[in-house]
Amino acid sequence: MYQKKKERLYISALLEDPAVTYPAYYLLSSSLLKNEMLMTALEALHRFDFRYYETPRSHRDIFAMFASGTFPIYKEKYIVGYFGGKMMYLESQGWRGMPVTDDIFEMEHWLVC
Repeated sequence: MYQKKKERLYISALLEDPAVTYPAYYLLSSSLLKNEMLMTALEALHRFDFRYYETPRSHRDIFAMFASGTFPIYKEKYIVGYFGGKMMYLESQGWRGMPVTDDIFEMEHWLVC
């Protein structure tokens, strides 16, 4: 099976002076490297600038973001995407399946815009 080539997006290349430097890079496909919504979410996360984000009123707000192609933030630490019917969070080595825990159902852990 053909695997898409992934590239490293270094936070230092995205932002001049990030407030949060960990992780130092993300492994992303070339199509996601061009995704402006993802880059905006990563900038907000690494600048720790959540002025355009708010706590969702319900899970519908989170799924509305997925439907619009934007990315909510979980626990002010992870960008979350919805791919192939699965919620996934972005870490340094790429997208990982999000484990279902009680915390996921707590709306105060989420930020939506």
